[in-house]
Amino acid sequence: MMGNRALFAAVAASCLWSGCTTDEPIVDEDGHEQTPGLDDDFAHAARTYGVPVDLLKAIAYVETRWEMVDGSEEVEGRSAGAGVFALYGDNLAIGAAEANVDPELARTDLSANLAAAAARLAALAADRGVTATDLVAWRDVIADFAQNPDDEARAAYVDEVITVLALGATSIAEDGTVVAVIEPHGEIAVPPGPGIPRAGTDFAGAIWRPSPNYNSRGGSGVSLVVIHSCEGNYAACWGWLRNSAAQASAHYVVKEDGGEVTQLVSEANRAWHVAATYDCARAGGSQCNKNGISTNTFSVGIEHAGFASQSSWSAGIIEKSAKLTCDITRDHAIPRDRNHIVSHGQLQPWNRTDPGPNWPWSHYIDRVRANCGDGGGGTGAIIVDSNNANNNQAVAKIELTGTWGSSSATPGYYGTGYWYANTAQTSAPATFWFYLPAAGTKTVDAWWTAGSNRSSGAPFIAFNAAGNEVGRRTVNQQGSGSQWVTLGTWSFSAGWNKVVLSRWAAEGSVVIADAVRIR
Repeated sequence: MMGNRALFAAVAASCLWSGCTTDEPIVDEDGHEQTPGLDDDFAHAARTYGVPVDLLKAIAYVETRWEMVDGSEEVEGRSAGAGVFALYGDNLAIGAAEANVDPELARTDLSANLAAAAARLAALAADRGVTATDLVAWRDVIADFAQNPDDEARAAYVDEVITVLALGATSIAEDGTVVAVIEPHGEIAVPPGPGIPRAGTDFAGAIWRPSPNYNSRGGSGVSLVVIHSCEGNYAACWGWLRNSAAQASAHYVVKEDGGEVTQLVSEANRAWHVAATYDCARAGGSQCNKNGISTNTFSVGIEHAGFASQSSWSAGIIEKSAKLTCDITRDHAIPRDRNHIVSHGQLQPWNRTDPGPNWPWSHYIDRVRANCGDGGGGTGAIIVDSNNANNNQAVAKIELTGTWGSSSATPGYYGTGYWYANTAQTSAPATFWFYLPAAGTKTVDAWWTAGSNRSSGAPFIAFNAAGNEVGRRTVNQQGSGSQWVTLGTWSFSAGWNKVVLSRWAAEGSVVIADAVRIR
């Protein structure tokens, strides 16, 4: 089975050998002209199975934002979805059978995934006698496709799909290709929102949707925040986590665009979100006195609508989650660093990976701190952390020359820890590299942990992509710790620029390489 996008790619590739040009129209077996992106693929599936094309698009948008995902299990008893429709359960099994495709292929192949989803919707419509082109007439079919046992969550899912149809949606890939488009349907009324919170919540503005899946903390305080990905859409997430059959929960669920937060369990109570006892070795050696204790006993869990396999997270969800985490850490006096704000996969690595490799950890911690007023940069800042695992290495990375030691002994570090080295008359620096697509004037800040053994004359030197020095500043690292300190505002060129922390200072102390921010 070759989908329209695959057909377009195959024909374009063949032109490299045959001498044709991709300016010539490419048509499918039915004579329909093809273009890059998913619009043609949706149209083909819609024609084949008699389902309105914009309905297909809207459901896939709500499920995955039109991304081929490979879901992983997040909650026991709920299968992981896959493909642009996040297919699982009956939607996968029955849909694949109706489309006559292998269920495993329907998880991994775009065309098979679209076919299975469209065939499933067509079968559900036939069961309900729905044949109208009126999109709103498909409400009950959409509700069936949701596969959600929670009545309120199922209704919320339908409203989300109808809202996408009413307002429209567009997605554009990084290379400028239009992934898909839904033009607004002015004839469809936007459903009303959930309204104001219906009960007191710990986070202002959250919707209280209580889950029965919790118990007492037994007097334990809160000293950890755990970040999860739902492995599904927003309504599916909170709807399932308040189902007693799930035997799982979280304190909060954040919507894909950050536009809404659900609270399921009071922070005073113990939600069931991590199936592992605590091991401080997985959290930078922090809170080792809690080793062997259920992580749930002293943590707050935040689920995020989406998938560990997705390529990116929206600015909206990151910002709303950062506000929420700031609120939690402020209320419970939790340090705002990567050893106290951790991932589910970090704590349970044998069978969990969420929130996945593309969760922007350095930026996220930066926004948590910024919302709490103790550091942080604007949304366009580049953070170069001392741990490359926390960096988006397409634009930020650290490189060490010579002998440096790693530590997290002094609290208040950025990210997961920092590097230190003895001062000496040697050229063996820590280099913070950052990539700029165009030349520009940028302000550079540095973060370090302060201490009496730190150098009072630690030199930071900035270079442009050509290797020319553009500025320098010597700082006293015995003070001004655990905050952003401005080094200077300098002109950088397009490409890989760098800020170097030199060790060339009076001997007998250490310099600290923790983080650099470019804004």
